[in-house]
Amino acid sequence: MRLNLFWKFAFAFLALLVSVLLAVDFFAERSFRTDYERIGFEQLTAIARIAQARPPHWTPASPGQPEDLAPLRDWVSQMASSGARVTVIASDGRVLADSQSDPQTMENHATRPEIQEAMARGDGRSIRHSVTINRDLLYYAVRQDSFGGPSAVLRFALPLETVDEVLSSFRHRLWLASFFILLIAGAISMLFSRSFTGRVERLEEFSRRVAEGDFRPQPRDGSGDALEALGISLNRTAARLDRTIQTLTEERNLSSAILGSMVEGVAVVNGSERLVFANPGFAEILGLDVPPTSGSALVEVVRQTELVEAVRQVLGGESRVQSEIVTGTLRQHFFAITVASVRAGDTIGAVVVLHDITELRKLERVRRDFVANVSHEFRTPLTAIQGFSETLLAGAIDDPQNRTRFLEIILEHSRRLARLTEDLLMLSKMDAERLELEIRRLSVSQLIESCLETAQRRAAEKDLRISVNAPERLPDIAGDRRRLAEVLQNLLDNAIQYTLPGGQIVLSAATVGEEVVLTVSDTGIGIPQADQPRIFERFYRVDVARSREAGGTGLGLAIAKHLVEIHGGRLWVESEIGQGSRFHFSVPLFDSEPPTPRSSSNSTGGRGNGSGPQPS
Repeated sequence: MRLNLFWKFAFAFLALLVSVLLAVDFFAERSFRTDYERIGFEQLTAIARIAQARPPHWTPASPGQPEDLAPLRDWVSQMASSGARVTVIASDGRVLADSQSDPQTMENHATRPEIQEAMARGDGRSIRHSVTINRDLLYYAVRQDSFGGPSAVLRFALPLETVDEVLSSFRHRLWLASFFILLIAGAISMLFSRSFTGRVERLEEFSRRVAEGDFRPQPRDGSGDALEALGISLNRTAARLDRTIQTLTEERNLSSAILGSMVEGVAVVNGSERLVFANPGFAEILGLDVPPTSGSALVEVVRQTELVEAVRQVLGGESRVQSEIVTGTLRQHFFAITVASVRAGDTIGAVVVLHDITELRKLERVRRDFVANVSHEFRTPLTAIQGFSETLLAGAIDDPQNRTRFLEIILEHSRRLARLTEDLLMLSKMDAERLELEIRRLSVSQLIESCLETAQRRAAEKDLRISVNAPERLPDIAGDRRRLAEVLQNLLDNAIQYTLPGGQIVLSAATVGEEVVLTVSDTGIGIPQADQPRIFERFYRVDVARSREAGGTGLGLAIAKHLVEIHGGRLWVESEIGQGSRFHFSVPLFDSEPPTPRSSSNSTGGRGNGSGPQPS
């Protein structure tokens, strides 16, 4: 468990006190022992001087005569009254007399350090353990030359038990006094450290609150010390930090609101080609399901090589790069790219701005296609009208047999020009997204009946049979009656025009999920597989000559596809050569909520090159 500041103070104080006591104990023991040894040796030296002043009366024995040691024993007994152990040792190391042991049982003392030192210098000292009496002793030995024979050594000793007893008593009193000092000092230091750590913990809690966003000031404690000054400084820092964060938050919210509301896509890329920021418009333009996260690699998010290359050029040193990209397949979108370099110190990055220029490109394409298609489609009828008019003016007007035929041809081509003009105006409205729809609740059976009546007359002229295969009760659909009738009528007209006499056309309807699918099937010549993906393009014809003979404008299926898609449905074809064709289109079911008018701006497709009536 993490120790708080209070217990750290307590442990530090305890460790300091114990360290002081151990140091006092160590140095006191050495001091006492040194003093005791010094006093002991001084005492032994004084006893030795007295002994040398009154030496024993002893004469060494003659060769072959027993030695009389009684005078030495008496002298040793008298000297032992001083409290010291007294030993007389011959020059050869034999113990002649001892005040505490029998000399006969004692070993030779020639190797004792104090004896050797005394024989060499006159006196000697040592502190060692006595094997004879099993005690630690202070030894002091002097050489005595007054015996009238060989020299002898007088040795005096004092035990060390006294100093051990004194040290033990001192140590006991020292630790006892230290214990009481520890209690008193501990209580005082506890109160101090408790107050100190409490203030530090309050400052720590204040710092934690500031880190979590709580900038309320810390109240002053009035102590006037460094901790109070620290608290005042932290209060000022928190106040400045609060103001700074509020300013940065307001600026960030403002920037986020601006970037989030921009239709242009904006992104920031760092020097490692990783996204630092991207607004929702950037993700929407690139067709991403979710906005890219910060730190994502640019090549993992962006699939447009032009955009990646432009960013790399700016990161490589160029200050500004402009380019253009295209997204989508069915509905293409065009975006102008502007990549600018940004620097922050040694860090380099790039700001990417994607501006939608789809409308501009669409208008350019509509104008270009209109000029090209109109000039192409208008050439034949205008040439025919001009040619037959010049023929009539040249004199054919007086020819009753050819005059009527020439005027009928001029009338037919003028009608074709009118139909072409009307279809072009319709597509123009669709391209400009100005085609308004009146969405109403519509009965499928009524829609079929309104178109079937007109188709029946034309089918009868070509000996074709038209049948209807639809349930009695179909759910109502949501759509513009007039526009959906144009779609169905166009598909029926195509089936009639490109089905050989004696063939059959079937108009069917069925509910599929949340839609009603209407199908026009025929037994015509069919459409080649290679041409099926392009039959909904404007002015595209599988059989150009036959389509123009039938009076087609080349725009019927393009208009039909666009009308179906702005209703929220789709139009597709299934066909085989020699087996006929099946054109399907779907319309959403009517919702219980009140319908709202829709325009072609809700379209999901149909902006391709379009198509006219096709052979089926």
